[in-house]
Amino acid sequence: MSESRFNIDASPWDLSTFKGRLKYFLWVTDPRLCLANDKTLEDAKNFRNLYRLGQEPNNTKLEDVMRAKQLYESAFHPDTGEKQNVFGRMCFQVPGGMAITGVMLSFYRTNTAIVFWQWINQSFNAIVNYTNRNANSPLTETQMGIAYGSATAAACFTAIKLKSFLAKRSGPFLQRYIPFAAVAAANCVNIPLMRQNEILKGVDILDENGNKVGTSKVAAVKGISQVILSRIVMCAPGMLLLPIIMERLCNKSQWIRKNTWFHASFQTFGVGCFLLFMVPTACAIFPQISSIKVSILKKVEPSSYAEILKTSKDNEPVVVFYNKGL
Repeated sequence: MSESRFNIDASPWDLSTFKGRLKYFLWVTDPRLCLANDKTLEDAKNFRNLYRLGQEPNNTKLEDVMRAKQLYESAFHPDTGEKQNVFGRMCFQVPGGMAITGVMLSFYRTNTAIVFWQWINQSFNAIVNYTNRNANSPLTETQMGIAYGSATAAACFTAIKLKSFLAKRSGPFLQRYIPFAAVAAANCVNIPLMRQNEILKGVDILDENGNKVGTSKVAAVKGISQVILSRIVMCAPGMLLLPIIMERLCNKSQWIRKNTWFHASFQTFGVGCFLLFMVPTACAIFPQISSIKVSILKKVEPSSYAEILKTSKDNEPVVVFYNKGL
């Protein structure tokens, strides 16, 4: 490597802009990354550590450094450095989300199907939410169980009630939107409950140099709210547009209308196409390392502000930073 070394801890794109974040998440949520085996991931982690110490092998190329960085950041938690469950990684959102969402869009006509597939979906969401939490606020098994059960119940209740309401007041077309309403409602329950300790105890807030200067519940609420919105945006295009496409195809083609097996296949493929772009887009809406003005904390969270003053002494920061999760 040349004397001008690449900063492996920094992003090659400007993460303060949406365009920069989009490029980064297109890179790090590539679904092919979830195929990397444990040895490949551990090798990438070891290479990254050696490079940080300046002890990488001779003739190391920039492409080697970037590949190790990509693998590491796709699979290891940014707070703890622990390898994440493959089903909870953002690079698994396309294959996992397309399979579950495609089925939910196709099988929503009976209460049994609604309950079963919402349970499957919330099981998947619970893994994703736990995997991408702010790891400085761990949950007990009881808290995780309550979060999981509550989100599943919320999704099923919303879907069944909406189905009953629409069955009396509308045709079959609007009933195609039941899965989206259930998913949106469940996200509003699952994510806050899965990350409840962040709300109750606050998240670590850091100065511009990465030094901890306190904790903040307001920052936690802000970050979790952004994650909820991002998750809804992530699934919205596929779940809102595919019912329209499917309805028009059924109206135009008698073969499609009769061969219902095609519906699930087509919608699953369609969801995958949408998620391929919507996963990085939704992740890029808000910075993962978010900021909040100290002046806001001074007004709405005096205890956090006092902690900042005590820690920073004469160098009170203008803004502080925290990991909002994904």
